[in-house]
Amino acid sequence: MALNPEQTRFWQADGLAGVELLHARYVQQRFAPHVHEGFVFTVIEAGAQRFRHRGSDHLAPVGSMVLINPDELHTGSKAHDEGWLYRAFYPDNAQVSGVLDELGLATGGMPSFAASVLQDPELHRCFGALHRLLDGPASALQQQTAWREAILLLFQRHARIPVAPPAGREPQAVAQAKELLAASLAEPPSLEELAARVNLSPFYLSRVFRRATGLPPHAWLKQRRLEQARALLKSGCMPLSVAMQLGFADQSHLTRQFKQAYGVGPGEYRSACAS
Repeated sequence: MALNPEQTRFWQADGLAGVELLHARYVQQRFAPHVHEGFVFTVIEAGAQRFRHRGSDHLAPVGSMVLINPDELHTGSKAHDEGWLYRAFYPDNAQVSGVLDELGLATGGMPSFAASVLQDPELHRCFGALHRLLDGPASALQQQTAWREAILLLFQRHARIPVAPPAGREPQAVAQAKELLAASLAEPPSLEELAARVNLSPFYLSRVFRRATGLPPHAWLKQRRLEQARALLKSGCMPLSVAMQLGFADQSHLTRQFKQAYGVGPGEYRSACAS
């Protein structure tokens, strides 16, 4: 009996207030005409998809993105013998407008896209990486930052919203945020929680934090974790204990990040310091 070549995985991103996500390979699937209440963004990873949208037929090849505005009728089927593999985002309107509201960019109602198929390699990479991030052990701090940056890039480039104003300077808020992160290395707050503690909107905090430090909050936290890991290893702690104390997903996660930063693994570093 032949194996079913079609595979699907559907889930919700808890760190993004339940944005719905799908990773699927379809071969025989044919989507009847239907609508979604919110936007649809899909990243075509292999094969090609054919669909009807706004009264015209469209082809979405590998490397492209499909953009569907809320309540727009569309279909979907394969345009390649082996079907198509794609990653899809199904945010509701509030999950999109909330990001734009944080920067004061949603003043003219909900923006929309003119293109059905997007050929933009940078955005294809950006949304593909974001989708994988939302399917892994990344912190809510990192997920919420990456989501906001991707949405801003997509809508500024292809939905004709205004350019976001430059990030200002908030030295007291940034200093307070750094203190809060440094005190919570193992279980850091989400971006939204951190922003509430310093009385700024999440996206604005992320942008002023990056301007002040050169890094978004999750990347700054990663550096502090690695510095603390090095100190613990130098004092004789075992790598597994260090990983558990500092909130790494596991020892291999610590090893990868430590080697990327310092060129050697944590075990080798600990041994060298001991001798």
